[in-house]
Amino acid sequence: MTVVVGYLPTPEGSAAVDHAMEEARLTSSRVVVVNTGHYGDFSHPNYATAEDIDALDAQLTAAGLDHAIHRSLESTSAAEAILQAATDASADLIVIGVRRRSPVGKLFAGSTAQHVLLDADCPVLAVKPR
Repeated sequence: MTVVVGYLPTPEGSAAVDHAMEEARLTSSRVVVVNTGHYGDFSHPNYATAEDIDALDAQLTAAGLDHAIHRSLESTSAAEAILQAATDASADLIVIGVRRRSPVGKLFAGSTAQHVLLDADCPVLAVKPR
């Protein structure tokens, strides 16, 4: 089994990783972490630093989880990178972090989250930070 998780260096991204790790422990699954720049902008804060990736790798290793970390270098959307990783890995589950939105913001539900939720070929778990 494989769990794909979209990761940003944010509380939402950390919550997604935490839930993916929990699911992987319960089901003896492999974890595939996906991080990408904003449509190819690798200076964007969504693109994790080398230190962020090293810390994430150490966290997954310490938990004893089989894992891979993919950093997309293409100028695709985060949603497309997550969906492609899920297809490539024959994922059984995708985990994404979502943030609280204002009533007006809810009209536009995060475009990445919405795209993944609507277009994934497997179940999607959307989580918020505690």
